[in-house]
Amino acid sequence: MLGRLSKERLLELFFLQIRNLWRVDGLYFLGIEERFGAEAATEIDARCWEIMGKTEARHLRTILEIGEIDPESLIHILRNTSWALDVLEKEIEITERKAVFRVTKCGTQLTRRRKGLEVFPCKKVRLGYMRSFAQELNPKIETRCKVCPPDERPPDLWCEWEFMFPER
Repeated sequence: MLGRLSKERLLELFFLQIRNLWRVDGLYFLGIEERFGAEAATEIDARCWEIMGKTEARHLRTILEIGEIDPESLIHILRNTSWALDVLEKEIEITERKAVFRVTKCGTQLTRRRKGLEVFPCKKVRLGYMRSFAQELNPKIETRCKVCPPDERPPDLWCEWEFMFPER
């Protein structure tokens, strides 16, 4: 059945599934938060996404056939994660020893605002994900969070992640 769909329809279906993953994540979080509180929900969410970071990095590296990890290959793999595919607007910066990933428009946070909810302080969850993701690819990569809620941030930036590579 899928073989009969056009490339455009297949991509539409693919991105629907990515959005559904994030919908389920959000619904689970809200359910845990309602029953056990925000702290418990955040702890559970952080642990899940830390495991997910390792899992996604390992599988995507294999699927995308990436050998040595440098800043460019890390960003290539990161851009293909379920999280990054769902990010509405992003900026990338790559140098010889550094990769930077910025989220300038965050669908999750914008949805929360639209529903009258507070900005989710996602730093703890996302930092664990990013660290485990990078460490799975190369344990020597240093992951830094430059800004992420609940941090103060400029209006045109939701979060910024920096990956520093060791000198060769």
